[in-house]
Amino acid sequence: MTNSPFEVPNDLRDFAERSVDQARKAFEGFVTVAQKAIGAADNAAETAQKNAKSVGSQVLGFTEQNVNAALELAHKLVQSKDPQEAFALQSEFLKTQLANLQAQAKEIGALVQKSTTPESK
Repeated sequence: MTNSPFEVPNDLRDFAERSVDQARKAFEGFVTVAQKAIGAADNAAETAQKNAKSVGSQVLGFTEQNVNAALELAHKLVQSKDPQEAFALQSEFLKTQLANLQAQAKEIGALVQKSTTPESK
């Protein structure tokens, strides 16, 4: 008749087993939520990256247009016959360019707004 000095009562063993099961389920729930959060963060980062790329491409296109317009003005100024013609060219360029810049800013603003609204994601 050998009695183990470390015999654990069945009620205590059942309680410990239930506690381990509950801890396992809680951890599995935590991992599931963490994986969903990481997936959502990845999606948000991907969407933000796409939107930033789109805005950047649009800005680059506008920059190209504006530089080409300035170079065209420089070409016309070099060919101008007198200061009055040069001033007229500059005046027309500024008038046109301000209108272009307003339209470009409006377009970029709309693109940024669209990229930050929830339905675009």
